[in-house]
Amino acid sequence: MKKTIKQLLIIFVASAVYAAGVSLFLDPNNLAPGGVTGISVILNRLSGIPTGTLYFLINVPIMLLGLWKFGVRFIARTAFSIVCTSTFTNVLSYYEPLTREPLPAAAAGSVLVATGIGFVFKAGATTGGTDIIIKVLRRKSPHLKTGFLFLVTDFCIVFLSGFVFHDIDTVLYALLSVIIMGKVLDYVLYGSDEARMVFVIAQNHRAIADRLIREIDTGVTYLHGTGGYSRKDKEILMCVVRKQQAPRIEDVVRQEDAEAFMIVTSATEIFGEGYKSFFAEKL
Repeated sequence: MKKTIKQLLIIFVASAVYAAGVSLFLDPNNLAPGGVTGISVILNRLSGIPTGTLYFLINVPIMLLGLWKFGVRFIARTAFSIVCTSTFTNVLSYYEPLTREPLPAAAAGSVLVATGIGFVFKAGATTGGTDIIIKVLRRKSPHLKTGFLFLVTDFCIVFLSGFVFHDIDTVLYALLSVIIMGKVLDYVLYGSDEARMVFVIAQNHRAIADRLIREIDTGVTYLHGTGGYSRKDKEILMCVVRKQQAPRIEDVVRQEDAEAFMIVTSATEIFGEGYKSFFAEKL
């Protein structure tokens, strides 16, 4: 019960953050941020129905899809998120927008919307709309990141908004908003766990390994290899560290063996001790 209450509180606050991004920044500046919210902004201009109300109505059939795919518990939290977001969007629309400049509106609004979506996802729900559709797609294609899928669907909706607002500047600012939203969403969901994977082939490999373990506090794995030309056995050091620690590894290797052969490559997702759990649900 305590965990459920905490999750509902997170959803409540995150929905308010999401709605603030829409009502105080994006909507009043004619910026359709993609997704059901973007469709709601477009339909609001065509029908006059409040954006929050349209957001709720469009989500009803999509929630039925979520009920079928994810069950009652998931859709109950999502319904709570949708009701909160819809209500907050309508309430905040009565306040004056915090800026009438489209550039800061696109930047601030997209950061708030993406942050809200990310924390709702982390609480085991979605904000409805394309969130549910994307969550279904993620089950079938888990290698596709959530932010990327949002980017593709949102681009389509942003281009549609151009036919309604008849303003290329508005479309370009909305595109900027979508790009920022995708980046922020990936950061909120996956964190800054981008790492560097380092391979070192050196004569003085033991001293290098000892210093990496002692000074940088990182694990080191020995891989056994054979030189293709020399046919001599070689010991290869492999370690994974946060990207900000990679320069320290380079310094250690340079100090111990200036002739060492080193490969540094990116590792975008790391599972295991000190990183993400194998058993955490893929968002």
